[in-house]
Amino acid sequence: MQVERTDKEIVIRVPLGTDLQGLQQILDYVKFHNVASKSKATQTQLDALSKESKSTWWEENKAKFVK
Repeated sequence: MQVERTDKEIVIRVPLGTDLQGLQQILDYVKFHNVASKSKATQTQLDALSKESKSTWWEENKAKFVK
């Protein structure tokens, strides 16, 4: 693996045999961390958003799990 910094970006080179699903999870985390670091949301706001999204998800999917 190679990491290179240019004037405009950071380039990471990985071997072709790299697990793409695992790599995508790492990239998703990096993207999340980058976005979250710029957020001005409070922990209370984040907790409310998390609760709301979980509730919405459950309402939309509970029929798949509860018979």
